[in-house]
Amino acid sequence: MNRKKDQRWLGMNNYIIDKNAIIGKNCTIGYNVVIKNGAVIGDNVRIDDNTVIGKYPMISKMSSLKVSETLQYMSTRIGDHCLIGSNAVIYAAAILYDHVMVADLASVRENVLIGEYTIIGRGVTVENKVSIGARCKLESNCYITAYSDIEDYVFIAPGVVTSNDNYLGRTEERLKHFKGVRILEGARIGAGAIILPGIIIGEDALVAAGSVVTKNVAPEIVVMGIPARVRRRVPKEQLIENQKFFIREIRGE
Repeated sequence: MNRKKDQRWLGMNNYIIDKNAIIGKNCTIGYNVVIKNGAVIGDNVRIDDNTVIGKYPMISKMSSLKVSETLQYMSTRIGDHCLIGSNAVIYAAAILYDHVMVADLASVRENVLIGEYTIIGRGVTVENKVSIGARCKLESNCYITAYSDIEDYVFIAPGVVTSNDNYLGRTEERLKHFKGVRILEGARIGAGAIILPGIIIGEDALVAAGSVVTKNVAPEIVVMGIPARVRRRVPKEQLIENQKFFIREIRGE
């Protein structure tokens, strides 16, 4: 079998680590894992079977989004105590801070930031140029479109879809207006909701399951329906500032 000179085959697990990759202490690496493009892996990281770290993106000639030539020189960085599931793909120039979990079959594209203790669920897709804050939870099979910004303590239920193109792939005008969504601190999005391009979901707002959000949502407001309409205020006991875990963290406990 021919083996590339710039790669190391380690142990009996057949995983491949590029020569210029850095692996921290006490890491567990599963079968058939590939770590490439100068990736930096922190301490106490677990990477399960068939996962790729540092993948360079494929871009079709028909795509309106182009990849920077400098991307190939940018490191993928995985913080300490992260958990990466089986068949996950973490692209080049993605940065995961400490204690992030990326579940099986998830995809995290290039130029993505993910904050501490955030959970990226099974089959979740996070597209390029997305920022996700700390202690968020993105549940199974939700889709986060490119150019989106998600702040801390956001909850996104299974099957949520976000979008960034109001022109649905038609006319050159659309290229001027690509815009992801902004979901502010403590907001919650129910299962199967759809968020249209450029929408801002305010702090501690709640979008009910199955809603289609076509307008910005004010802080601490519940919206539901197709299209989503204001129903009431979020109950005081559900606000992030009144949650025990939040209070403990503010106190540094």
